[in-house]
Amino acid sequence: MSKTTRIIFIAGILVGIVLVAAWGLPKLRPHAFYGTLLQSPDKAPEFSLDSVLGELSLEDFRGQIVMLYFGYTFCPDVCPATLAEVSGAMKLLGKKAEDVQVIMISVDPLRDSVEELDEYVSHFYPSFLGVTGSEEEIASLATLYGVFYEKHEGTEATGYLIDHTATVMVIDRDGHLKLIFPFGAPAAEIAEDIAYLLK
Repeated sequence: MSKTTRIIFIAGILVGIVLVAAWGLPKLRPHAFYGTLLQSPDKAPEFSLDSVLGELSLEDFRGQIVMLYFGYTFCPDVCPATLAEVSGAMKLLGKKAEDVQVIMISVDPLRDSVEELDEYVSHFYPSFLGVTGSEEEIASLATLYGVFYEKHEGTEATGYLIDHTATVMVIDRDGHLKLIFPFGAPAAEIAEDIAYLLK
């Protein structure tokens, strides 16, 4: 083998090593989550609430990723903005979205009927579910999930409004609270984290 051939051969090997490293090393790195990662050994608090499909519990969705959001249909801005981003994430997930269930728990059980909730959430994405219960049930569940909400006066047109925590909580296939997305998390970041959890 001539010196020139040997140099070309070695150069080819080095290029091959660089290409393999460039392709393989990112796959070995742990996923950097956009949402806040939780490592609780306890299962997410269980619930049993009403929907257009009848009574639903968190246990019904074991084996799926659940995105849980506390909101209400009269919300003028925060809820529509959040649900729009979550809807965008579902669209980015494509077929993988079949293994994800989004549930909105109403913090306004006096005004939000199961029919109104269903019409509202399905406007954002067909598979979204809305659930509600008594004021006591919602208050207790919100406390368990660390969600704050409080009524305050609105206008004559809107009636009262509700200030509320606007995070999206992600429960993994085994029922553990795994991630929390803050208000304003973009669809692409939500989709990337969910896709990783679905692997």
